[in-house]
Amino acid sequence: EVQLVESGGGLVQAGGSLRLSCVASGSAFDDYVYGWFRQVPGKEREGVSYISSSDGSTYYPDFVKGRFTISTDNAKNTVNLQMNDLRPEDTAVYYCAADREITMETVAFVSPELVPPFGAWGQGTQVTVSS
Repeated sequence: EVQLVESGGGLVQAGGSLRLSCVASGSAFDDYVYGWFRQVPGKEREGVSYISSSDGSTYYPDFVKGRFTISTDNAKNTVNLQMNDLRPEDTAVYYCAADREITMETVAFVSPELVPPFGAWGQGTQVTVSS
């Protein structure tokens, strides 16, 4: 099973940018759909960006569309999340996740609460946006 390690979190002012990275190891990088999720205490975890490492297709929910960009560097087994125009409500712990069975069609067209949990998760990295 793939192992995931995130980095790049931190403190930024509203309107600023951060780039998160997730290094995958232990399994073939291009067998997975990767996602970035976030969670704040007392709230449900929510997906913010998804990418297929095999064909590069992406999906973003409306609340981050135009601000967040997910990408992969297949040579470095890395999934990146570029976050621009950050808002205080983007403050959360951000997690990288991967799954071999979940498809891009599922994350794009199925209600989030019905998407099966991803199988592999990183430890999370804190992102704090000050107003």
